[in-house]
Amino acid sequence: MSPHLPCAPLAAHGARTRAATLLLLASVALPIGASQSTALAQEATALPDVQVDGDDSTTSLTVATEAQARAAIERTPGGAEVVPDTAWRDGRALTIKDMLDFVPGVFAQTKWGEDTRLSIRGSGVSRNFHLRGIQLFQDGIIPLNSADGGGDFQEIDPTAFRYVEVFKGANGYQFGANALGGAINFVTPTGRDSKGFEARIDAGSFDFYRFQASAGGAMGTADGFITASALTSGGYRQHSAGDSVRASGNFGWRPSETFETRFFFNANDIEQQIPGAVSKTAALTDPQAANPTNVKLDYQRNIQSARLANKSAWVVSDTTRLEFGGFVSDKSLDHPIFQVLDNQYVDYGGFARLVDERQVAGFANRLTAGITTAIGNIDAKRYVNQYGNPGALTFAASEDATTTTVYAEDNFYLTRSFALVGAFQYLTATRERTGIYNAATGEQDYTLFLPKGGVVWDVGPGAQVFGNISNSGEVPTFSELTNFASPILSNLKAQTATTYEIGSRGRSEDFTWDVSLYRSNVMNELQCDASSIPGMCTVVNLGYTVHQGVEAGFGGTLLKGIWEHGAAPDKVWFNLAYTYSDFFFDNDPVWGDNQLPGIPPHYIRAELLYKHPSGFYAGPNVEWVPTPYYVDDANTLNTAAYALLNFRIGYDKGGPFTAYIDARNLFNTAYIATVSVTGRATQTSALFEPGNGRSVYAGIRYTW
Repeated sequence: MSPHLPCAPLAAHGARTRAATLLLLASVALPIGASQSTALAQEATALPDVQVDGDDSTTSLTVATEAQARAAIERTPGGAEVVPDTAWRDGRALTIKDMLDFVPGVFAQTKWGEDTRLSIRGSGVSRNFHLRGIQLFQDGIIPLNSADGGGDFQEIDPTAFRYVEVFKGANGYQFGANALGGAINFVTPTGRDSKGFEARIDAGSFDFYRFQASAGGAMGTADGFITASALTSGGYRQHSAGDSVRASGNFGWRPSETFETRFFFNANDIEQQIPGAVSKTAALTDPQAANPTNVKLDYQRNIQSARLANKSAWVVSDTTRLEFGGFVSDKSLDHPIFQVLDNQYVDYGGFARLVDERQVAGFANRLTAGITTAIGNIDAKRYVNQYGNPGALTFAASEDATTTTVYAEDNFYLTRSFALVGAFQYLTATRERTGIYNAATGEQDYTLFLPKGGVVWDVGPGAQVFGNISNSGEVPTFSELTNFASPILSNLKAQTATTYEIGSRGRSEDFTWDVSLYRSNVMNELQCDASSIPGMCTVVNLGYTVHQGVEAGFGGTLLKGIWEHGAAPDKVWFNLAYTYSDFFFDNDPVWGDNQLPGIPPHYIRAELLYKHPSGFYAGPNVEWVPTPYYVDDANTLNTAAYALLNFRIGYDKGGPFTAYIDARNLFNTAYIATVSVTGRATQTSALFEPGNGRSVYAGIRYTW
């Protein structure tokens, strides 16, 4: 019996009818009787002792293994998941969509190239470009957002990561995450758990080619890992070609069993054309055509970036652990759109986190407390777009952002299987602009206090129930504070929300589930109105809005021992991710109780996969949006329902050689993958991004 706290050791180094629908679905959220014990429950009659381990030299103190990450997830009283690289590596694996498409609650759709429109629980639902409402991290320390909260998805290389942690809503307190959508942490291998040398080649439709290689290992107290990839693609649509080179890695030093320090780096050089949104008719009848304006003005998004970070972990005693570190990043954005945006970003910051496990009045207790801060400057310039080249200067400003979060979270175990969880965050943020040319000097300051309470209950072997009431807050980014028709910094309030959530998760040998039901009452939601400049946003604060829904993920063995019996039989595995999203205005003076635009009410991903112990696998999968959704607040224009059939086949026995063929959209269906949103649309509004047509990709990977 482990002497640690239940669920995971610290030294895991690391009112409408919609309400009736939710209540009905709640009856399936609490399954009973999984057949195999997991780390979710450890049966004992006495409370556990507490202890901080530091004597496992085969793993890292600064980067958790996948098993340790899963154990940490099981302390969380809300929706959170760990996604291993096996979920995406045997396929094209180009975007966040490829990585997280089977995570319920995550809506990710590719726009063009490696750019993605990403939303969790309706975060950034009106965000037509870049990133907002979700905080992205590499290895828990390198923020992929800039200090003001904005960011780009193109910098994420799926081939670089061992697993991904998804913390929905206010469940990512350990990262200082406070946005409605939560946090996503992309974790790379270390030299202590890497596979040695690995090389991968992929090729496929639309002139897609990629080469990736990595190497890692450990020697005594030191270890290291490095990976790099080069990619080129002609793109499905006109004017959507892109090229990229990426590299990342880490180097660790562990001079004792209780201390480790690790340096991380990340570098990217990305060039990407932008085909642009088109009308609904054009998207469904001529999906490969680009927006003519994008072609004429040579719209692009080109990024060069470099990041360096350090994280150190010190096991102070048997009950206490301290982590601390810092980061610095430099990024340039060359972005010809309606004007040529030329932004230079410099960000730096640090964090400290204390984790303490001990008996308190005879009860097991786990306290996590910390502080994170990010400071950044944007040298922002805009020029007249002369067919993709900068002309006369139209805007220049120096933009400074500071965001600091102090947080604490406590798990208090009334019994070995039942814990009360209390937490809070205190956030302060400043957004200051110094005008240089055609820009007014201004400053916006924000202060937020965000409490949270919840429970985690291990109801039986391998089964857990959880619930929480939490508060989240989002401070506007400079993109949202910028009205391109005005030199003045916008006077926007922070978006806040109170979320109520219940759910259940668990696993056995032949069945897994993860179900959450939530309702978020949102105030001052940051909403885009693209009426003045097509494709660009004038952001406003809404009054009251509601985001509620169901996130249901299931996996199970349907058939076993079809042709191969014994200890390792063949099987047919079924995988389902269903997301129900019901987002609406709440008695808005302009829009009444209309639906919020931009997200489908139902999004379904399902797969049947035959797996043979020899390593052979094959099976179909589907992507289904059965109901159109609106693209404007007025609810006058919507998308079209669609269903896509895909198929993959390959070989992966866990040995040195793997291969795959990944066929997508087999019926060449014309469909709308994602949209931009606006206040009131017309039938000719250019708001629709067509999805890719029929395509086939193949790849091989070799490890030695």
